[in-house]
Amino acid sequence: MSDRVTLPEDRDRDRRTITDGFFEREVYLSRQETAAFLRELADQLEADTRVTVAGSTWEIPFEYRDPVEVEIEFASKRERELEIELEFTERGEGSDLSVR
Repeated sequence: MSDRVTLPEDRDRDRRTITDGFFEREVYLSRQETAAFLRELADQLEADTRVTVAGSTWEIPFEYRDPVEVEIEFASKRERELEIELEFTERGEGSDLSVR
């Protein structure tokens, strides 16, 4: 099991670690590449509450808390489209619950 989930671009370059700001990347993967990516992600999710997603020049390590939000969206306007989105929320210290 790898310590990061790497998109199949170029796995050998030096990577910039992203921990702040805004970053967005959209990639197109074959069925086989998508399945491999999801398996690696699933392995990380089962092992720990920390995931690292990476591309050829970047990586994002992220410590998250349960639960993970899973959103399913289907639309059939011009084209039929199914979107599956996973949303991880930053793991905070302690709880926001208090008694005064």
